[in-house]
Amino acid sequence: MTLTNFSFFSAFVLGLAGLSFNRTHLLSALLCLEGMMLSLYLSFSLWALTLEAVNFSSAPMFLLTFSACEASTGLALLVATARTHGSDHLKALNLLQC
Repeated sequence: MTLTNFSFFSAFVLGLAGLSFNRTHLLSALLCLEGMMLSLYLSFSLWALTLEAVNFSSAPMFLLTFSACEASTGLALLVATARTHGSDHLKALNLLQC
């Protein structure tokens, strides 16, 4: 495993660890998800460049588009929960409440 691959893998694992261990605010969870998606985007881009294949060149763009849609949906949910519940604490959100 090269140093570049190790750094992208460690960035993904750090984002996953932050998502699983730091569950206080919705915004921190969204930032961890965005970090994971960006590390995947960079690793797919590097993989497509090293293979020099035309077939894999569109995969990073699809992933970046999906990441932008995920970020906009997450921010819309953050605004909606902050307006209805008054905070972005994940423990305040109860799915069984009406």
